[in-house]
Amino acid sequence: MTVRMDIRQPATQAPAVALSGVSRHYGTKQALVRALDDVTVSFPAGSWTAVMGPSGSGKSTLLHCAAGLERVSSGAVSLAGQDITGASDRELTTLRREHVGFVFQSFNLIGSLTAEQNVALPLKLAGRRVSTRDVRGVLSGVGLGDRLKHKPKELSGGQQQRVAIARAMVIRPAVLFADEPTGALDSRSARTVLNLLREMVDTAGQSIVMVTHDPAAAASADSVLFLSDGRIVDHAVAPTAREVADRLATLEG
Repeated sequence: MTVRMDIRQPATQAPAVALSGVSRHYGTKQALVRALDDVTVSFPAGSWTAVMGPSGSGKSTLLHCAAGLERVSSGAVSLAGQDITGASDRELTTLRREHVGFVFQSFNLIGSLTAEQNVALPLKLAGRRVSTRDVRGVLSGVGLGDRLKHKPKELSGGQQQRVAIARAMVIRPAVLFADEPTGALDSRSARTVLNLLREMVDTAGQSIVMVTHDPAAAASADSVLFLSDGRIVDHAVAPTAREVADRLATLEG
């Protein structure tokens, strides 16, 4: 049975991301793998949704399809108000540079650049004017106003992840996609990063879609989607970490 989820939002506000009947298949015939199987879901603007599921459930594929990093086999995807299903590679690249922020577990910072230079990089790649004031402002916003000239090796893991978040936010994205953003951090640094993401949603109205395996991280979000075998099988609003862990254990069992 396919479960279709429509996380409630104001009727006048378009979702930040919407997938309609999306499937993503790999391989052919007997080797066919259904990473996503007829998924319909919308992610409200100005909210934070966590995506969880057992290994191989399709959560990373869902994130990649929603962000335009992977083509869907069937169905439709709308991102930042635009139908990206049939968009060209060039159009997708432009859309991501202008409207989408990415944060990954591995930070993906350039070691030879300072924090300030790493944050400015997306603006340069997009051919946009680099405002020193804006770059320093977003770094100050993540608590690193005194680390502008530090290179990644001079920063802790939590600080590096905050630089990565600042880099994603400097373009003022319509949607921030995060793939295991706290997976490489100790518990204290992870809590700092999660508090920062929570503040972005509550004070700036940022839209976040986050894949995580950590119940505590998922419980920081507004709602949690649970996937199994490429389908959405459950949805929880403001669950506790214990409730998330119990639902995940049921799926894994």
